[in-house]
Amino acid sequence: MRVSVVKESFPGERRVALIPANVAQLTKAGLDVLVETGSGEAAGFSDEDYKEKGAAIVSQRREAFEADIVLQIRTFGANRENGRADLEHFQTDGVVIGMCEPLGEPELARDVALTGIQLFSLELIPRITRAQSMDVLSSQATIAGYRAVLLAAGELPKMFPMMMTAAGTLSPARVFVIGAGVAGLQAIATAKRLGGVVHAYDVRPACREQVESLGGKFVELELEAEQSEDKGGYAKAMGEEFYQKQRELMARVVSESDVVITTAAIPGKKSPLLITADAVAGMAAGGVIIDLAAERGGNCESSEADQRVVKNGVVILGPTNLPSEIPNHASQMYSNNVTKFLLNMVKDGELDLNLEDEIIRDTLVTRDGDVFNNRIREMLGLEPIDPPETETGEEDSTAESSDDGGLPLIPFDDSDDDKNKESSERADSRAGDES
Repeated sequence: MRVSVVKESFPGERRVALIPANVAQLTKAGLDVLVETGSGEAAGFSDEDYKEKGAAIVSQRREAFEADIVLQIRTFGANRENGRADLEHFQTDGVVIGMCEPLGEPELARDVALTGIQLFSLELIPRITRAQSMDVLSSQATIAGYRAVLLAAGELPKMFPMMMTAAGTLSPARVFVIGAGVAGLQAIATAKRLGGVVHAYDVRPACREQVESLGGKFVELELEAEQSEDKGGYAKAMGEEFYQKQRELMARVVSESDVVITTAAIPGKKSPLLITADAVAGMAAGGVIIDLAAERGGNCESSEADQRVVKNGVVILGPTNLPSEIPNHASQMYSNNVTKFLLNMVKDGELDLNLEDEIIRDTLVTRDGDVFNNRIREMLGLEPIDPPETETGEEDSTAESSDDGGLPLIPFDDSDDDKNKESSERADSRAGDES
């Protein structure tokens, strides 16, 4: 059975779905690995690197798509324009694994279903202990949270740490992080390492301990938020009255901050508006806002996706693909995730789609020429498909603690053991994080 890696076609995408270090794990499992030429170059992995690990290089994109299993970062859905050209290459009964934003673009699942392929969406990985090492949203959100702080540091006309010098004492930067999912927690940790004074807020009161474990101060807002978290550990949408009061209370904290980083998103829905234009006007000139939810409308009223906006001297950035800005490590983490996901359904060199396994069942979007996933079917107004019972009932892993002191990091290991574990403080967004 052949598995292939294709070169990403989304504008500016520099990651690759599989790195050379993971090739040996797949060949050991009985799979032949094909790589479209140039796939890993932008992330720092040459064709020769893949060949040394046992992969074969193919020059034609069509040839790569003829493999039994195709691995991508952004397949059609997460790559709406350029990804459509790949539909003609999809093989009936073949398998495509990648991110396709099914909750945000559910109607595109119909187009994929017509090709006859079996599409697996890695955004739909269930939040159970067994699936932690496969969770691409958490791994990529880790990168986004780290990178967001570096962007802010580059824009801020101040230094982050307090410094006592012969020329006088410099006060530390005040950083406010909204949302304490994976991206938010990584932003807190990074800002603290740079010497900033960090405050953080999350609609889920249970996040207080995680924030404080990283040296941040949890901001108390007098809001009723007991029902703010769903059974999967993700934040869920609240009523407009709740958000209105939240915005009013938050404006005071924003006005006192030098840097604000927002990460709040709801899966498949418009991001909640948390920072109004009036709140931005209340910040001192030179302040910086990094809106990681800009792709779905933004948490800041003034932000625009992938644009640098200046309002009253405040710089507002709305990056939508920060992991791609650190492509080497982002690819390492994604590759490790997708390798574990693939090996979970390969037995003796053959694909074993055991639909009693909730990891396989919940991520399968299309099958047999139809939309298979019931969450997507419901969004499309289709009747649900009765699924088989789950193979093993597992509790949500969100209450677990990590071995890294609470940091949502994934240690990368290019051996084929199972040591790689992620923090259970996970979030949902491709570029940001559900908080």
